[in-house]
Amino acid sequence: MTKLRNGSFIKRAKDITLSSALTLAILSGTSMISSCSSNDDESDYSYEETTYSKGIRSHIKEVKPGEFKITDEESVAADKSLAIVTYLDGHTDSLSTTAAKALIDKDIRNNQSYVGHHSGLSSMLLYGGIGYMLGRNNSNSYMNTYRDQNNSRGSVYSSPGVFSKSQSAVNDVSASRSTRIVNTRPSGGRSGFFGRSSGRSGG
Repeated sequence: MTKLRNGSFIKRAKDITLSSALTLAILSGTSMISSCSSNDDESDYSYEETTYSKGIRSHIKEVKPGEFKITDEESVAADKSLAIVTYLDGHTDSLSTTAAKALIDKDIRNNQSYVGHHSGLSSMLLYGGIGYMLGRNNSNSYMNTYRDQNNSRGSVYSSPGVFSKSQSAVNDVSASRSTRIVNTRPSGGRSGFFGRSSGRSGG
């Protein structure tokens, strides 16, 4: 049996401890690298963007004080979308989609239980083609909840013929839908453990 000096035994024990620690560090590092690689999914850096090249121009007329009907709707270029409102006194007003959304939101905020149960201007905007177009935007999808609750949307139109024409315009908007994948991956390339670029430091 080979006799070891105390110092030699302590040194060998330290070697074994350091070797074990190094092995654990390497294994942990390998696991970390594997984890970074597996989590680096393309879907984390991209999303689907939906756009429409067509929009709606709606013609709305006041038929009684505070009561309105849609008299015509047509498909137009998306940036030409608006509502043209004619009042009883003969004057007209043009509402952009932003202004139309503001009126709809005001009605939802102040008269939520009454939304869709009146013939006011906001109802014409919400249940007509303008409301359909606004609801295509994900941030306005809450409008579709109210639209879906109204099974007689045709009642906001002045005649069945106008309603039928409106449906053709809505179909044009739907057919103009296009989607694309937007990549948001950082321009520096892959992220993760080895994704960082090393820089030189000067003394």
